[in-house]
Amino acid sequence: MSERLTLMTVHAHPDDETITTGGIMARYARAGVRVVCVTSNRGENGKIFVPELDTAENHARLAEIREGELARALAHLGPIEHRWLDYRDSGMMGDPENDDPRAFWQADMDEAIGRLVRIVRQDRPHVMVSYNDFGGYGHPDHIRAALVAKGAFARAGDPAWYPEQLEGRGSVGPWRPLKLYESVFDIERRDELAQLLRERGLESWWEPQPDETDEQRRERERYMQQMMEATGPVTTRVDVREYLGDKHAALREHVTQMAADNPFIALGPDEWARFAPSEDFTLRESWVVPTRIPETDLFAGVRAE
Repeated sequence: MSERLTLMTVHAHPDDETITTGGIMARYARAGVRVVCVTSNRGENGKIFVPELDTAENHARLAEIREGELARALAHLGPIEHRWLDYRDSGMMGDPENDDPRAFWQADMDEAIGRLVRIVRQDRPHVMVSYNDFGGYGHPDHIRAALVAKGAFARAGDPAWYPEQLEGRGSVGPWRPLKLYESVFDIERRDELAQLLRERGLESWWEPQPDETDEQRRERERYMQQMMEATGPVTTRVDVREYLGDKHAALREHVTQMAADNPFIALGPDEWARFAPSEDFTLRESWVVPTRIPETDLFAGVRAE
């Protein structure tokens, strides 16, 4: 392998990169792998979860605030390069912001894939990581990020796609990434974790609320079924225990998004090492790379090429 090994993670908003892939970015960056993080938009339509920060002034400049949070978070994870797709936050599914023509949800797919193809051709990743087709949990920007990543993985190596990128000033050459992964949030000891959260007076995001109505129960069950159907098998577990301190420090930089009672913050690195010692993935596509499942390394097979 003459090229420096490169990992590219493709995300929706600032904070997603750390929640989903903070451990692997820290692990590989500190091992000398080049790591490139792509973020689709600045999350300007998101909520602010810390009451004292939830002001009209902060909402007006939330894109700027979250951009700064992202930069500080990545600094904890190592020498991470960053790229923007430069769309607008789409809000949650069904929100009016979905209809904004600037929103990622409204983006022309060929054009959006083309933006990421240029980045892929420029940065030449061997491995790409994003979400599944449900975006992990159904957020429109997560769904779009997953589909754009899948499209760019398929198209970046084909000179017939976006030939204008191959000519003139600032041109880039075709590049074919070798492996595409989808992140999987898999906690085998979920009941034990839920019990710990209850003891701490914290809510788990997958259990019903005490006052849940029948209609809310049906909606929750439908939603959970969609999540389960979209989630692929865990093919790859990457041990990140050594880097959970870095991940926790990075999460704490996303101040507007991480209230003190958020389980990601409220539980420390040692506790998360008990419940989620690895970041887990589904190997969705592999291009001319020998694979043997299960894996413990996103670059398994690539290193031998």
